[in-house]
Amino acid sequence: MPATYGFLSTYPPTQCGLATFNAALGAHLNAGSSGVVRLLAGDTAIGGSGNSGIALDRAAPRVVHTWHTDRPGGWVAAATALNRFDVAIVQHEYGIYPGDAGAEILPVLRALRVPVIVVLHTVLTHPDTLQRAVLEQIAATADAVVTMTDTARQRLTTHYEVNPRKITVIPHGAGSHSTAPREEHDRPHLLTWGLLGPGKGIEWAIRSLAFLDGAEPRPRYTVAGRTHPKVLEQQGDAYRDSLKALAAELGVQDCVEWSDVYLEQADLSRLICSADAVVLPYDSTEQVTSGVLIEAVGAGVPVVATEFPHAVELLADGPGLLVPHQDPEAMAMAIRRVLAEPGLPGRLTGLAGGPTLRWPAVAARYQSLAARLVADRRPLAAATIPA
Repeated sequence: MPATYGFLSTYPPTQCGLATFNAALGAHLNAGSSGVVRLLAGDTAIGGSGNSGIALDRAAPRVVHTWHTDRPGGWVAAATALNRFDVAIVQHEYGIYPGDAGAEILPVLRALRVPVIVVLHTVLTHPDTLQRAVLEQIAATADAVVTMTDTARQRLTTHYEVNPRKITVIPHGAGSHSTAPREEHDRPHLLTWGLLGPGKGIEWAIRSLAFLDGAEPRPRYTVAGRTHPKVLEQQGDAYRDSLKALAAELGVQDCVEWSDVYLEQADLSRLICSADAVVLPYDSTEQVTSGVLIEAVGAGVPVVATEFPHAVELLADGPGLLVPHQDPEAMAMAIRRVLAEPGLPGRLTGLAGGPTLRWPAVAARYQSLAARLVADRRPLAAATIPA
């Protein structure tokens, strides 16, 4: 009988990458009797609001319990719900769990009687003392730790006291965009998508457009995605407004299109397949996982990205060009090369993500890991039975 999985994570309709990731993984692992313990802050989903977010795929597991993270002691019922399944798969980001540095994840893990896989979405190079202690205790308590890149694995083994034998590298999954129609357009189309906020570096992509003023026809740059709910709550739409003002100041406002929506999978596929290049101008030097990057590579669209860790690891072998952070002139040169050099897009997308990045292959690796953890526990149980 297939194993059942209990997932602990944010979850649709929450609008965030973690929720989207967990829903996709769950849909490909779901054997019909798996379930999700959903993290919810008050009446508002962490990373998004109420019921206006992502639609849930029919194949994805359903919510069996909601952990209201603003109420004390909620971890007890969360652990009880997860113990009903054969394996627990726990998504980890510091900001989604209660307590300092999300420390309330620890009693949950200690209360679980089933094998536990913890998926790390962030591994900091320079954590503070509490962040380091929490992550090390998570790794000590879990049966297995998954990182999505080798860079994250190396950080864990270099900067943290973690048993390296517990670490498995499984890439972030990519959807299939093969059925999306390829739209014809008379201007080159550049694309960035995802929740918007400071640190996304969109200003550098907009500045790069000013260095493409001699290009004919001038490219069209789509910035798709809503402002991150936490940014919207604290700062309103100041970041988006500043980007629009910058585009006007540089005289490139006619080249930028704003799509203030959270895209469902079919709409996202169409948008990705309409792009001649995906631009990832992120400011971060810490980002070891990018779902947007994986989706672009998986769709076979050339990528121009700053040198954040996941991009360096994935693009160095072919499917894109790397540029220094906060260097719009270098970004413009890379974009111009992608758009103008004959045959370059085909060479850059030669990997096309490969079958190993597709969700079915990624889910199969989680399934294999889970089966090994379950099997490792069975001899212990059998040893207690008299011959």
